[in-house]
Amino acid sequence: MFGISRELPLNYVSRKYVDEKFVNSLAREKHLVIYGSSKQGKTSLRKHCLKEDDYIVIHCSNKWELEHLNEGILKQAGYEITLSSEKSSSGARKIFANFKTTIFGSGAEGGGDHTKTQTEKETKTPLELDPCDVNDIIKALKSIEFNKYIILEDFHYLSTEAQKDFSVALKAFHENSRFCFIVIGVWLEENRLTVFNGDLTGRVLSINADRWDRDDLKKVISIGEGLLNVKFENNFKSHILNNCFDSVHIIQ
Repeated sequence: MFGISRELPLNYVSRKYVDEKFVNSLAREKHLVIYGSSKQGKTSLRKHCLKEDDYIVIHCSNKWELEHLNEGILKQAGYEITLSSEKSSSGARKIFANFKTTIFGSGAEGGGDHTKTQTEKETKTPLELDPCDVNDIIKALKSIEFNKYIILEDFHYLSTEAQKDFSVALKAFHENSRFCFIVIGVWLEENRLTVFNGDLTGRVLSINADRWDRDDLKKVISIGEGLLNVKFENNFKSHILNNCFDSVHIIQ
């Protein structure tokens, strides 16, 4: 599960009260929220603790509503999406979700010393779905035996209404499936999603990426000195630490 990404800052510092909490929370069958100010290590945290094969990433847009978010999830899971001529009870256009898998096989032809490898494509029957119905999304993901973490980056870009709608949908994901969401957003409230939907209490764990203890900020500077092959004076380092507002971005 765990691995180092090449996209991480070279002076990345693992924080026990953040990284270890994140890793331990992954096994608790709850959704995770990573929150904090901009450039405080939210994305680097999940890249550090997860391998790329463990998850899919959906980058939220400020123009999206719930149906667009759900379509984004299906696309990243491997579905091809096309519009249907039918409308759902909510008034939204239904969609066709088509999933293709590639099967590799081998067979012997012309004697034991000649092997031909064949590739076949198996196309499942397209599903007609209501993109606003969380139950349809769960059904589609279950039908392909999807088993990765679903990461929603820049969740704060969604409108407040879309965030509220997804908070309601998240309860259904928790109760009717084993899919785990990791929601990443720029805000400072620990319980943002549970404020939108009180039923998420006990179903969501929050990770505060904003917290940087002084000793860990010192480590960031120390690793940076090695990378730059320089040695900063202690007075200079103390001045930076005293005036960085506990921000790793300022330190870097």
